[in-house]
Amino acid sequence: MEPIDNRTSAGGAAASAKVGKEENSVMVFRPPKSDSPVLTLVALALWLGPIQFNLFLALASVFFFEKRTAALVLGIQLFFMFVNLSDTNRWGRKIGRFIWKHAVGYFPITLHVEDYTAFDPRRAYVFGYEPHSVVPLGMWALSDRAGLMPMPKMKILASSAAFYVPFQRQIWTWLGVVPITRENFCSYLRAGYSCTLVPGGLREMLYMDHDNESEVAFIKSRKGFVRIALQTGTPLVPVFCFGQDHAYNWWRPGHKLFIKIAEAMKAPPVLHWGKFGTPIPFRSPIHVFVGRPIEVKQNDQPTVDEINEVHDQFVIALQELHDNHKNKAGYARLHLRLI
Repeated sequence: MEPIDNRTSAGGAAASAKVGKEENSVMVFRPPKSDSPVLTLVALALWLGPIQFNLFLALASVFFFEKRTAALVLGIQLFFMFVNLSDTNRWGRKIGRFIWKHAVGYFPITLHVEDYTAFDPRRAYVFGYEPHSVVPLGMWALSDRAGLMPMPKMKILASSAAFYVPFQRQIWTWLGVVPITRENFCSYLRAGYSCTLVPGGLREMLYMDHDNESEVAFIKSRKGFVRIALQTGTPLVPVFCFGQDHAYNWWRPGHKLFIKIAEAMKAPPVLHWGKFGTPIPFRSPIHVFVGRPIEVKQNDQPTVDEINEVHDQFVIALQELHDNHKNKAGYARLHLRLI
């Protein structure tokens, strides 16, 4: 099977970024590395650095800047915290393609698709991606900016809290990311967009550990995405990522009070850092495995039993995806904890 020419995809990613071949019946896409370490550094900083950059600006305003300068910096931050920029903005799309072209080959991120021919470019799909880890870096392989999957219209759904971070709000929008609200989820599916989300969300970060022998998926009680898939008649697709947990060091307070505060704020108190204490992640291969679609019957008012039945199918498929490919990804001893 020949991979689709990426130059015809709506994502607009560089054609050279899509290099696919079949390995043991699994379609594999390995993006090339950037020719410029400097451009790679810039791309990674734009993609993953806005939180730390804003923290630096805040500290500098308090301790080093004059009052007038500090007020100007604060005003700029507030402006970019709320201003909306279209994801179809010409310069924004160029920035998105630049980040994809120069950042994804850094790890590298490799996409493995079990049954490439099972995906119809004319249909939408719900991709349930696990685990979240500190940052779900592998999700970007399922962006329409990457252009690796045959569907020309794809969106990544992320926590709404991420869109209150100045500059990150704009950059992530240009990368094809939207806030994960029910309204967004349903409207994009009905408009023909495939959507990728982490069912366990940020809460999974409360259950991470440092043993390097387990990953956690906070999935047992997360059934809202299944309900929406049934209501819109959209197939569900399990996705599992290996290796992204090595991208950052992290620390989390263990006291139960912090956990309760985090649950109330929907923002886990996790500090993370990469190379030299910066937001630049450690280089570690990331493997994203895409399972086969789970067909569902459209139902505007699915019953609890119907939701549970499809949810069970998804969880079983996710577990099998992990078990079937962990050796190939180099994580033979890895155990998946379903919470």
